[in-house]
Amino acid sequence: QVQLVESGGGLVQAGGSLRLSCAVSGRTLSRSVMGWFRQAPGVEREIVATIRWSGGSTYYRDSVKGRFTISRDNAKNMMYLQMNSLKPEDTAVYYCAAGIGLLRRSADYWGQGTQVTVSS
Repeated sequence: QVQLVESGGGLVQAGGSLRLSCAVSGRTLSRSVMGWFRQAPGVEREIVATIRWSGGSTYYRDSVKGRFTISRDNAKNMMYLQMNSLKPEDTAVYYCAAGIGLLRRSADYWGQGTQVTVSS
């Protein structure tokens, strides 16, 4: 079992920044792909970024490339999503996830979600 707890969401103006954190506990994640999904009202959940727990290779969806940075601290069992130059279309509930599948559409474990609201 893996437990994930997000924090760091909130309300920010367009152009601003937020950093999301995900505290990870439970079984070892040495071969796991972790990441962040988001879901806006009426929109299908979508992958935002992923990172391999061991090795650190990353993936970003096109719309966040150059603005968002995913990282992890293995020693602290933490994962982060630094979000810069935020846009109103980034507004969504953001979910930390572990054990993300190859198609990046599902995960074995989920956090409870944290709301990010970007005002124009």
